[in-house]
Amino acid sequence: MTEYREHNAGERRVQLRVVETGMKTTEDAEEDTGGQKLRPKSQEPVRIAVMLGLFIGAAALGYAGYACYAPRSQLYGRTYLGAGPGSRQLALTYDDGPNDPHTLRLLEVLARHDVKATFFLIGRFVAEKPEIAREVARAGHAIGNHTFNHPNLIFCSAARVRSELEQCRKILADTVGEHSTLWRPPFGARAPHVLSVARKLGLEPVMWTVSSNDWKIHTADGIERRVAERIRGGDVILMHDGGHVRMGADRARTVEATDRLIRRCKDEGYEFVTVAEMMNTGSKQEAGGRTQDAGSA
Repeated sequence: MTEYREHNAGERRVQLRVVETGMKTTEDAEEDTGGQKLRPKSQEPVRIAVMLGLFIGAAALGYAGYACYAPRSQLYGRTYLGAGPGSRQLALTYDDGPNDPHTLRLLEVLARHDVKATFFLIGRFVAEKPEIAREVARAGHAIGNHTFNHPNLIFCSAARVRSELEQCRKILADTVGEHSTLWRPPFGARAPHVLSVARKLGLEPVMWTVSSNDWKIHTADGIERRVAERIRGGDVILMHDGGHVRMGADRARTVEATDRLIRRCKDEGYEFVTVAEMMNTGSKQEAGGRTQDAGSA
């Protein structure tokens, strides 16, 4: 049965149809929601799912970008990150040389402490200052590939990546002769195609576990303190003897910090080695562990 009611709405008369089932009128429903039309409930799960999908997609994209630069990330492929905590070895590494005059001054400090380091050289600077590159080699330090022009390789095609690595390898071979197969991507930037090209060329990617931030810390004391506070043993330490923009970058603070850091770490019982020596030690320890396990089985 249907009932009709009338009431005044200003000067207008409004007739409402009320169903005996107790359902609310359109007017009542609008009053309950502040005068807004009700949204069908079936749309809510769809809207939530879309928002959740967008959030997950944005997070995944952000992590993918982060992994291109994060030195410890192994998302796009294995890179060398040192001997691991507990080792008493440390590997000093220097990027962006050779650099006049600070690479030569750094060689004097390293010689005074009888420490061998690993230098990742830029090919065009080797071509510009071949005599400094030869001094690095004559002093017995390890020399690695840091590309010819220091581009951000994730924005380079596979062909360009190959060209950068091959040009640097050639100028190193022509200048210093035999050298390591170690390489470090500029800015630490890598992606699957970058690592794939490098491995096809027989190059071993080397990142770092401790960064000195010596390109933006303005005192030798600050550089030394930053590195010392982060050392846990088995670390690959990132420093710079040059700057990728131009020859002659001021690295006097890095040279002084290196002198202080070597003294400090040796007093604490650490040993300085090249990256290749650290890798070799790790391989021997791993092989020894496997032999021991096999013998005890």
